[in-house]
Amino acid sequence: MQAKGLLKIRLNLINQRSLKIKQFINLNNFNNNYIINNYNNNKQFYSSSTQKQITINWLNAKGESIKTVSGPVGMSILELAHKNEIDLEGACESSLACSTCHVILDEEFYDKVPEPTDQENDMLDLAFGLTQTSRLGCQLILSEELDGMNLRLPAATRNFAVDGYKPKPH
Repeated sequence: MQAKGLLKIRLNLINQRSLKIKQFINLNNFNNNYIINNYNNNKQFYSSSTQKQITINWLNAKGESIKTVSGPVGMSILELAHKNEIDLEGACESSLACSTCHVILDEEFYDKVPEPTDQENDMLDLAFGLTQTSRLGCQLILSEELDGMNLRLPAATRNFAVDGYKPKPH
């Protein structure tokens, strides 16, 4: 008899937890815009076709156009590159532990982005071909002010884990 009573109590608790999870999901699902918190960098990534699209022009190290792509406000430059098959590595997966997503901005747009943090500057010190307008793509978030920006890829990257290996983004 006691086993059935305990089982009933446990099932009741499981049902209550399931209800709370469903309520949490419903509260966080607004118009199919899903927000995922990246606790490493305290950023938010968006997946919505209704958000304003920002156009970015990708250039190679010589300044020649590679591809022009667009992405929603709130997406990182690294995510945009991976989504559009731009050769930007991002070995540490946006955890600010490498400089393989190093990009070079035009001066006019460099002044429109927030100042790099000390941690980003530490990683930029390791970047190949560092310039005055260098930034890490994982730390640059698309905003309306960046629409039409040119981003130049450096001639090489320094990947201390495995030289020459470029992992595929997940």
